[in-house]
Amino acid sequence: MTTKTLSPELHQKINAYWRAANYVSVGQIYLYDNPLLKRPLQLSDVKPLVVSHWGTTPGQNFIYVHLNRVINKYDLNMFYVAGPGHGGPAIVGNVYLEGTWSEVYPHVTQDEAGLKELFKQFSFPGGISSHVAPTTPGSIHEGGELGYSLSHAFGAAFDNPSLIVACVIGDGEAETGPLATSWQSNKFLDAVTDGAVLPILHLNGYKISNPTVLARIESEELEQFLRGCGWAPLFVEGDDPELMHERMATVMDSAIEDIRRIQANARNKQDPSRPRWPMIVLRSPKGWTGPKVVDGLQIEGTFRAHQVPMLVDPEHLDHVPLLESWMRSYKPEELFDQNGRLLPELAELAPKGDRRMGANPHANGGLLLRDLKMPDFHDHALHVPVPGAIQACDTQVLGTFLRDVSKLNQGERNFRIFGPDETLSNLLGAVFEVTSRQWDARQVNNDEFLAPQGQVLDSMLSEHQCEGWLEGYLLTGRHGLFNSYEAFIRIVDSMFSQHAKWLKVCLELPWRRQISSLNYLLASHVWQQDHNGFTHQDPGFLDHVINKKADIVRVYLPPDANCLLSVFDHCLRSRNYVNVVVAGKHALPQWLTMDAAVIHCTEGIGIWQWASNDQGSEPDVVMGCCGDTPTLEILAAVSILREHLPELKIRVVNVVDLMKLQSCTEHPHGLNEIDYDSLFTKDKHIIFGFHGYPWLIHRLTYRRTNRNLHVRGYKEEGTITTPFDMRVQNDLDRFHLVMDVIDRVPNLGARGAYLKQTLRDKLIQHKHYINKHGQDMPEIRKWKWDRQETNAGRGDGHANGGLGSNTEAAELGTM
Repeated sequence: MTTKTLSPELHQKINAYWRAANYVSVGQIYLYDNPLLKRPLQLSDVKPLVVSHWGTTPGQNFIYVHLNRVINKYDLNMFYVAGPGHGGPAIVGNVYLEGTWSEVYPHVTQDEAGLKELFKQFSFPGGISSHVAPTTPGSIHEGGELGYSLSHAFGAAFDNPSLIVACVIGDGEAETGPLATSWQSNKFLDAVTDGAVLPILHLNGYKISNPTVLARIESEELEQFLRGCGWAPLFVEGDDPELMHERMATVMDSAIEDIRRIQANARNKQDPSRPRWPMIVLRSPKGWTGPKVVDGLQIEGTFRAHQVPMLVDPEHLDHVPLLESWMRSYKPEELFDQNGRLLPELAELAPKGDRRMGANPHANGGLLLRDLKMPDFHDHALHVPVPGAIQACDTQVLGTFLRDVSKLNQGERNFRIFGPDETLSNLLGAVFEVTSRQWDARQVNNDEFLAPQGQVLDSMLSEHQCEGWLEGYLLTGRHGLFNSYEAFIRIVDSMFSQHAKWLKVCLELPWRRQISSLNYLLASHVWQQDHNGFTHQDPGFLDHVINKKADIVRVYLPPDANCLLSVFDHCLRSRNYVNVVVAGKHALPQWLTMDAAVIHCTEGIGIWQWASNDQGSEPDVVMGCCGDTPTLEILAAVSILREHLPELKIRVVNVVDLMKLQSCTEHPHGLNEIDYDSLFTKDKHIIFGFHGYPWLIHRLTYRRTNRNLHVRGYKEEGTITTPFDMRVQNDLDRFHLVMDVIDRVPNLGARGAYLKQTLRDKLIQHKHYINKHGQDMPEIRKWKWDRQETNAGRGDGHANGGLGSNTEAAELGTM
């Protein structure tokens, strides 16, 4: 005879606790009153509108109680990630039974009145949602959108060597692209310095109305698939609770002991080989222990158990006794005392204190958050003797700053850089002077910067995984950033949305502590994709971001490297925001000294006096710019205007913080009407060069007094071409900008007409030149702003108008 894992007494208690969790779950779905069924159930005891999901709930209750057992047996630091989308009744119910819910929400007491409140609030106006959400203690994972549970779990495990993240994956969720890819995350987990992830694939066979793929393939094929992904799967299958508890307990013990063996082997014996981490496959009926048949239709074990397994309303009065019979099948009189408290011998099965999964501090990461050790970003400043005197690659300069951030925080192990194989491409390679890419798979000669431990996770070409890892890392109290090509950050649009929604709800929950901001660095941007072309040109992430709550989102477009340093220092120090920073990696003119950059970035918007000539008078035109490339072209346009129309009064306004353009009534960073009008005037024409889609600026400023706003930006024109031609194709180049001024500012007369003709000629010359030479004209490539700063920063002196020398004109004339 084999020794059983569970004693008869423990077996009975675990089954009773599971019944209690199932009872509480059904009560949340259906009941408005009569929580202990002390009297016969009536229709008035049922919620008028029953909205929820039952199918995954009993299986998750089963998993939760068995995780509680191993937490107690092995004294585990563990919390629970609920991947199946609508398992809210299970997790809420278990967090209530263990006592955490009542500690966080004291009005939901551990008695009959508390049970009634718990039941009523679920999927009820003013209550809580039907899926796991920020309102659920112990959760870092929103259940509304499927696919990210396993990547969140790995993000939580990185740099948390004592932590085990139990990640329950629904078989419907397993069909999503991000989840299917995240099985590969085990190639990036270091058994020495990271924690462990215990995936539990919950096969209950159905999605909303369809079977699931992994539940319908042969067991051998499923095992081969999981082993091929590098896992060592352990299987628990059946529908008889008496047998399933023993099977699950045995497999759980085996998984935990395998994890401990792997970690001991790596930590004590310095074994560098990649382990095959255990995982569990639980196959149980959908809607397990629920109604078997309703109205002649099978419910348990079918897709019909997915949501509410039976309607209970005035049109289905005959279902009231069916609901009562279902709930009484759990024998609540054996689980709760007369006051509605869980019996002490059952309550003792739950872990204590922070060992409860609902109370684990890693699931409320702000409790563990420590400030980053930050270098002085001034030490990385570029020397800019006068505006435009030098050129530099902005992200390359940022890379040295991030190198120092990485170095200072190596001992803390609380900072990482994430990105889909783009860290080097985005010129952040300086970080590899002090750290490596974390990589636990096989290495060969000529690999670069790979090591089992590292602060960079960019070796997986999946934006979804990088985003999910970073979110899990931040939600458990650490810091990081995500660098990506601008066009392909769109792949995680919905993931950004879910994280922003999470932060928004957390701000309304005083017990949720603030976490480090989610920082995006978008490089390789739309305006220079010489060899990639149209596929790599999309600045639309900005449009998506600004739709979210103003309390959450921040968008920065620094015009040069010193501004980028100032902005990123701020972003890494911030809390509870989503910060989006757009910066170029190609060499561009540098405009501001570090002192000037700090002031400018602190204000977020301002007049560049050294580029303006309207001091002491009203401007004839305002030239606005936001983004590194638009700033270059606006200043080049200003230089042409200053040379050829010197009497024209021009004001240059640069925007770093995009949300400054919105009204202060709409965004906390927005300018009030007086300050906005003082910059842009109430009635002068504004020629605005913008990094992204022009209509975004119109959206942000539609309430402003001055309606004479003319925005040039990306308008979905692109191909493999030169940098300047990209601007020409989208009318963002200096020549079109000057023509905009001539068309709109009155009284420029013949001089304006002749200059406009010259510019038309230039555009034709440009096209001929690039078609012949494959690069931009010398006057474009070599253009410099050479106006000297005098008279306390007022822009006096000579400007090269960028219209070409006689030699260049002769060269063009031969084409």
